[in-house]
Amino acid sequence: MGKLAVFKYGRLMMLIFQLVLSIFTFVGLFGGNVTPVGNTANAMLVYVLPLLIALNLLMIIYWAFTRKWYILAIPVITVLSCIPYMLTLVQPRPLSDDSPKAIKIATYNVAMFGRETNGFIAQDILAEMKRQNVDICCLQEYSDQSGDKKNSDSYKEYFPYMAEGRHDMVVYSKYPIKDSKTIDFEETNNSAMWALLDVKGKKVKVFNVHLETTGFNRTLHVAGKMEMKGQNVEKNALLRAIYGNYTFGMMVRSGQAQIVANEVRNANEPCILCGDFNDVPYSYTYNALLGNMVDGFKECGSGWMYTYRGRKAVRIDYIFHDEGMTGVNYYKVPLTYSDHLPVFMSIEL
Repeated sequence: MGKLAVFKYGRLMMLIFQLVLSIFTFVGLFGGNVTPVGNTANAMLVYVLPLLIALNLLMIIYWAFTRKWYILAIPVITVLSCIPYMLTLVQPRPLSDDSPKAIKIATYNVAMFGRETNGFIAQDILAEMKRQNVDICCLQEYSDQSGDKKNSDSYKEYFPYMAEGRHDMVVYSKYPIKDSKTIDFEETNNSAMWALLDVKGKKVKVFNVHLETTGFNRTLHVAGKMEMKGQNVEKNALLRAIYGNYTFGMMVRSGQAQIVANEVRNANEPCILCGDFNDVPYSYTYNALLGNMVDGFKECGSGWMYTYRGRKAVRIDYIFHDEGMTGVNYYKVPLTYSDHLPVFMSIEL
């Protein structure tokens, strides 16, 4: 009887774990529907959705092995509910060919070109844009000292038109730029902008966005420097600092996303929205900026989409477009000049 009681107790604990796991997963799926201000716990679950899904998959194997078919339905339903989220990260379709009717847009956080002063990286990136036959190029974290922001002959020859935002934001274009505007965010170095383009007789408003960072890498960097100096870094204090930076970043980005979303909503022209959102799919930032627009990767992307090359292989750079447009293909290129990867999309207007 003792062994049977222990066995039943263990099974009960696994069932409780399964229920809690499923609840956390569903809360994570809907955590991006509410502002993180005052709801940080719900919002944080969005960031661990891949882990929660993986645990549910393991629980499917466990319940199938123990032949508890009625309980097996719980993780199966949970995982099936996560399919729309998973499709923001993985698309099981082959990459499509370009269309002669499409325009190609690129977004790339160039990380100040490594702060080099000879301009070689800027020229290499321009060469890649030429190889990809890019028509519109949105760059974040640009640098006057390292790049061609002053419209030197190399960039001007390929991109005759340019619009500048706030210090590190640039939109290059093969098509005439009729107007532009900088969108400032208070008390931060980040910003956004839009440029109004005349694309073959059609007005298109292109938004270039760079939202608040999480501060995760900065916190680890500071902790590493303290350890190198012989100063002890308590793990609890480090975890509190990381959590504090994440929650602070979420709240700041939520406000910035609303500012940009309002600009998109009030636009009279069809819009393309791209840039470095510094946030994951299904987050509040992602949902606020997506609105009624189309996520280009979900529409015509292929394979596993991640755009950050650091310790976290996550998707934080995006291209969205209005429903009246049609995406042809969507992909990244593994350039190593930045901690981000450039994202490309062909769109038929």
